[in-house]
Amino acid sequence: MNSLLFCLDGNLALQTGLAARARLQPAACQRWQFPDEESYVRVLSNVQGRDAVVLCSLHRPDTLFIPLCLLMETLRELGARSVGLVAPYLAYMRQDQRFHPGEAVSARLFADLLAPHIDWLVTVDPHLHRIHDLGTLYPVPHRVVHAAPALAAWVASEIAQPLLIGPDSESEQWVSEVARLTKAPFIVLQKVRLGDRKVAVSVPDIERWREHTPVLIDDIISTGRTLIETAGHLQRAGMRPPVALAVHGVYAEHAERDLQAAGIQAFTSNSIPHASNTIDLSELVGQAIEELAP
Repeated sequence: MNSLLFCLDGNLALQTGLAARARLQPAACQRWQFPDEESYVRVLSNVQGRDAVVLCSLHRPDTLFIPLCLLMETLRELGARSVGLVAPYLAYMRQDQRFHPGEAVSARLFADLLAPHIDWLVTVDPHLHRIHDLGTLYPVPHRVVHAAPALAAWVASEIAQPLLIGPDSESEQWVSEVARLTKAPFIVLQKVRLGDRKVAVSVPDIERWREHTPVLIDDIISTGRTLIETAGHLQRAGMRPPVALAVHGVYAEHAERDLQAAGIQAFTSNSIPHASNTIDLSELVGQAIEELAP
């Protein structure tokens, strides 16, 4: 494989890992914003007749989407043979139906905007809830990478006696798979969302788990409110301080500060560049790239 790998989101660690794993050649581009907030994009590598791969997590979609499209179309104008997208975090997946009259179904509309620019797509654990097949949104060749094996390897090496905990029913698909791989016990809690920033979590009887280290597992750390609420219940019940493990560390608003204040150690994969990255996805994502890239 001799494809060029461009990195648009600053995730140079993942770019380096993917280049080594999937035998891609790191390539260079520039991006910045003018004072009026318009985006500037420049391709610095020769792409004529080459296949191009763009690495860009869309954790800040309203900031990254326009330069991403500018880059991909510029690659085509400069003669790239194909343009694939590696978006470890794929945005606008939660609003997958019209919950109230007049709402935009942004999962479908965002896909309609992005899909025409790409020849293939690799992503990691997208938030598929009511939409069960990513292909219904993105009608291009694609691979959905599951991070559970990497999370399980981290738990097995770092936590001696874990109790895996899913903070809500939506997290069960991740926590149950990590539990299967590690042969560790797990429970899934019930969450009631009271608004965009406020949730309540019910915790079952956990007397039997007092000697275990609770490991909260979810797909996304966004505001962190679900993890903080869950950790508070566990600590009041007398359990050990919890560890939080997530695939995607979005860290919206003051999540990092609030998690630290709550005494929660949080660890994430490198799907989004952040200081909490301890789980490398290069092997899993690189394999998916090899399956799709020309």
